[in-house]
Amino acid sequence: MRDQLVEALKGHGADYVEIRLEQAKATSLIYRGKRLEEVARTARSGGNVRALVKGGWGFVSFNDINGLRGKVKMAVEQARFARQERGQFASVAPVVDTVKANVKKDPTLLPLTVKKQLLDEYNNIILSPPGIQTSNISYQDSRKKVILASSEGSYIEQEKVDLNLRLVAVARDGSNVQQRSLSLGSNGDFSVIENLHGKVAEMARQAVRLLSAQQLKGDEYTVILDPVLAGVFAHEAFGHLSEADFVYENKQLREIMVLGRRFGSKHLNIVDGAAVPGLRGSYKYDDEGVPATRTYLIQEGVLEARLHSRETAAKMGEKPTANARALNYFFPPVVRMTNTFIEPGSVSFEDMLAEVKEGVYAREWYGGTTSLEMFTFSAGETYMIRDGKLAELLRPAVLTGNVFATLNNIDAIGNDLRMNEGGGCGKGEQVPLPVSNGSPHIRIRHCLVGGK
Repeated sequence: MRDQLVEALKGHGADYVEIRLEQAKATSLIYRGKRLEEVARTARSGGNVRALVKGGWGFVSFNDINGLRGKVKMAVEQARFARQERGQFASVAPVVDTVKANVKKDPTLLPLTVKKQLLDEYNNIILSPPGIQTSNISYQDSRKKVILASSEGSYIEQEKVDLNLRLVAVARDGSNVQQRSLSLGSNGDFSVIENLHGKVAEMARQAVRLLSAQQLKGDEYTVILDPVLAGVFAHEAFGHLSEADFVYENKQLREIMVLGRRFGSKHLNIVDGAAVPGLRGSYKYDDEGVPATRTYLIQEGVLEARLHSRETAAKMGEKPTANARALNYFFPPVVRMTNTFIEPGSVSFEDMLAEVKEGVYAREWYGGTTSLEMFTFSAGETYMIRDGKLAELLRPAVLTGNVFATLNNIDAIGNDLRMNEGGGCGKGEQVPLPVSNGSPHIRIRHCLVGGK
């Protein structure tokens, strides 16, 4: 195969050409209440060619790998038609490597009956408490092998296994509907979703408890976020603002996201990196063949870097960070996050609570939106904090504000970093891409929380 790819890349007169070939298989199961709504096993193979000529890109995707030279020629012709004054593409050393998936308990090798039996058990647990109306369960595992060959001499074979599970319990009392969820994932280890019967039962009971919970009075509070919600904040509210294609194309954001600018106190450090091992967003090389890195976006409160592809790195005069990722061979790689998290500090959760006379503890992830530097997030559940202790359970509340003001208002960072590997990231039409995000508990002063 390598000889075939090398031959197809020769003699096209482009500044850069790459061929990506992909083989993938996946299994998915979806439950809606008592009904197993979908069982699917899929397999696909294909590839794409991407060519660069004087700043213009050509892209061709295909399912049949025969006639590769013709597909390369087509991509190069597209690039010539789209060419600009000059090309901008950061140089990296060519790589030749083979990366095998290192999986503890590979879900793609397990019988479908094993997966269904476990999910049946979880579904029955969710539906058992009085007050539960229905359940939603979505499971998927996949194995993918990608071969990347470039005109610069790179040839990389890379395997990746992924697993994702989301469980939702929906409780109802008349028009009052509440829900709780549990999202889990792994870099291909099925054991991560086993033996969760106790957690699933508690999730269902909590959905029922929320039916009788009171609604928070909307106001400005001191808020403590748990690691899940704080990790989502780091990913959604700040991580996307650090993706260099977004920054480069937005004049207003370029004026805000100036390297060297202070956005928080010295205890604040936000990191993204595929080189953090063993997580859903981890890999050895990105989809341009750039070796994975660990990038400080904010270090000691100061904006240190942003996330790059080779193209955005060249355009902005910065170094590639190995964040060029493609969902599959139908798409070209674009700048995406990998594993994004707030580094732990030194404060215990108990000490963080003890200093709050009246505030809000917000847990888990329910939903939300971002618009440039403004965010709105819904917590899965909230509690009042009174005199340094957790008090009554409240219905899910909405947190809103400016991300940069919020970063400056973080006055305590916990010592209990936890990564959330459930769900996936969306950008454009490329969704859901495996990522992880995380944080320790964090405390935010002057946070606007919506309620009655």
